[in-house]
Amino acid sequence: MDLIEQIEDIVRECGEIILKADRSDAGIDAKSGKANFVTKYDKAVQKVLEEKLMAVLPDAVFIGEEEDVHKAAGEGYAFVVDPIDGTTNFIKDYHASCISVGILKNKEPYIGVIYNPYLDEMYTAKQGSGAFLNGKRIHVSDKSLDKGLVVFGTAPYYEEFARKTFDTAFDYFGKCLDIRRSGSAALDMCSVATGRCEIYFEYRVCPWDICAGTVLVREAGGKVTTMDGKDVSMSEQCSVKATNGICE
Repeated sequence: MDLIEQIEDIVRECGEIILKADRSDAGIDAKSGKANFVTKYDKAVQKVLEEKLMAVLPDAVFIGEEEDVHKAAGEGYAFVVDPIDGTTNFIKDYHASCISVGILKNKEPYIGVIYNPYLDEMYTAKQGSGAFLNGKRIHVSDKSLDKGLVVFGTAPYYEEFARKTFDTAFDYFGKCLDIRRSGSAALDMCSVATGRCEIYFEYRVCPWDICAGTVLVREAGGKVTTMDGKDVSMSEQCSVKATNGICE
């Protein structure tokens, strides 16, 4: 069994934790900022991911969103993990959450695995090997902006970016078919990779939000940069814009 297949098995197991969660006893805690939550299920999924992923690659560094597992990635491999991307969606049973596992190789995005347990959609990609959805090759769309959808993120706990974000979304609204907001950066990047939409943007994300998705979009033929066209960071917060390479 190769590395991606092993990761798939692990995230499917974690998907069952999400699907069987009792939201009446979610153990919700507030982190800093407006509507910034963590549940006992985020922590439970991350614990399983850390234990089982590190058994697969014992020499790797593990970087997770929860429990202050924010180590620095150096040479070699590093897991960059969001146990439940879209925690507020999860709390509200909105069915737009996923498990995101990225691997850095020498600080560069190398492997991405994103699993949406609600739709049983498994996205996988490896640098130089293409991107896949449930084993079938996927590609970004060839649509221009006037024929495309734009998705965007704006975390409520980054209030300083709210006005700028919605101004940008309004500008796109006049140029594209329509706009969307899912509440999950990883799923938004999957939507670009599959050609379901043409642009995803957000003014502040963390490495675990975009590591796996960056590999997926690039391997599907798309482009991932910051909002001002620079390389996205895998060591600190930054902005992100993922496109089909045609739309800007």
